[in-house]
Amino acid sequence: MFSTTLLRTSMRSPLRRSLRSISTLPSNTHIHVFPNPSSPATSHILTLLPTEPPSPNLSIGTTTKIPPTPDSVTENPHFLSILNDVLRLHASEDPMIQGQAAAFASTSGSALGSGGMFFPQQPKRKGSRSGGAGGTAGDGAGGASSQGGAGGGGRGGWLHVSDLRAPPDYGRIAWPEDIFGSLEVDGTGAFVVGEGGVKGNWQASGSYRIITREGILGLSDFLRGKLVERLKEEEKKELRG
Repeated sequence: MFSTTLLRTSMRSPLRRSLRSISTLPSNTHIHVFPNPSSPATSHILTLLPTEPPSPNLSIGTTTKIPPTPDSVTENPHFLSILNDVLRLHASEDPMIQGQAAAFASTSGSALGSGGMFFPQQPKRKGSRSGGAGGTAGDGAGGASSQGGAGGGGRGGWLHVSDLRAPPDYGRIAWPEDIFGSLEVDGTGAFVVGEGGVKGNWQASGSYRIITREGILGLSDFLRGKLVERLKEEEKKELRG
């Protein structure tokens, strides 16, 4: 009986990946850290999946230092494309972001929560962090390309979706490197339906950075869950083939 069980176990084990994680980042325990097979002595793989060995293709990127720094991390472009697609499909479903949109529709028309700011559709003009994403208002901030103060006056506009690692002060927007992208909202605070019937008409910022001096990849529980679900789906595809 023992020998049969041992044989069955040994036959299965090469076909399955171990789920033992080496460690996680103290600053973000959702991110797992593994030695990089290509240079285990000097490099580590950062990933949201606990699977070992990790998939470099689905990883956040690699780092030459632990804890990682902006200078030590090499971002994975494929991961960024997956992240952007998850945000395109699901950002408007996030209760936190829905609350920000609802705040716009309120009578106060005030700034929208941690990282969110609504910008009415007005002609572009110069601005600072409190009035744009740096340089020309909305540069690197996707659809949020117009700025005219908080609240939309019933005309609709764009809502920034930002990394939670460094929430901006009240009445201000996040730095360009913290902005994932923007969602379009109508004058009632409802998300505009964009291409393919997806709510929000998502516009990627093109300026987002995985890591800054403020931290690494801060997502809400809802969006992180959606991202991990997608990564697991992609992982299954890799294992099949």
